[in-house]
Amino acid sequence: MAGGPYDGQIYFDVRPQYPSEWYSMLSALTPRRALAWDVGTGNGQAAVGIAEHYDSVIATDISEGQLEHGIPHPQIRYLHTPDSLSEEELVAMVGGENSVDLVVVATAIHWFDIPKFYSVVNRVLRKPGGLIAIWGYSDIIGVNPELDALQIRYRESAMPYWRPGVKYIFEEYRNLPFPFKSVGLGEEGQPLKLSMKREMNFERFLDVMRSSSAVGAAKEKGVNLLTEEVVQEFKKAWGAPAPDMVRAVTYNVFMIAGKLKE
Repeated sequence: MAGGPYDGQIYFDVRPQYPSEWYSMLSALTPRRALAWDVGTGNGQAAVGIAEHYDSVIATDISEGQLEHGIPHPQIRYLHTPDSLSEEELVAMVGGENSVDLVVVATAIHWFDIPKFYSVVNRVLRKPGGLIAIWGYSDIIGVNPELDALQIRYRESAMPYWRPGVKYIFEEYRNLPFPFKSVGLGEEGQPLKLSMKREMNFERFLDVMRSSSAVGAAKEKGVNLLTEEVVQEFKKAWGAPAPDMVRAVTYNVFMIAGKLKE
């Protein structure tokens, strides 16, 4: 599950790694730590963190291009999951019924057939004790008020090229279906708010923008969303000397975690 018109190498280079304390927090809630499933793994940004706490990690993605850049780790097995897989095949590939201690979806749920995915989760999560955690971060990177406003305007211009499910990101998961029992880390309608602090220069910021699925989808239709005019507006808001100035930025994150309802 997951995918999209991404350049796998750019995505690998610029997308952030998630804080190690998140995995410590989640693993503390699962009695067993034998098997975890990272769904929509991309290049394994979450899988490598999960592997520090679980004996084995199955990391799946619909995109072979993404998996080609999967971060190597002895405890991670990267598997391609094309749309053609049946539910039975997917359950078997992951490990079978009642086998998975932790299911993680890191900034990927908007690509899924969500009812189908939850059906699989209900079958593979270990009973009792299995945990599912879903998180994502806003496409608006917090830099400064001027640049934040430009990003919001840019989001609107890119709207025709976003996949419909991306609305869940724009809404910060407030309307994401989540039929699981709360464990105190957010719940349906009220995700837990977190943040990731990073530092980057302007070129890195542009590369993050270029790595979005909307840019890839527009390019396939012959449309350049990041025109020279748009880039210059971003550059001016970043501040001179834009190419070299390193700024502190904030990724706003939203998380929901839960267990199977009895």
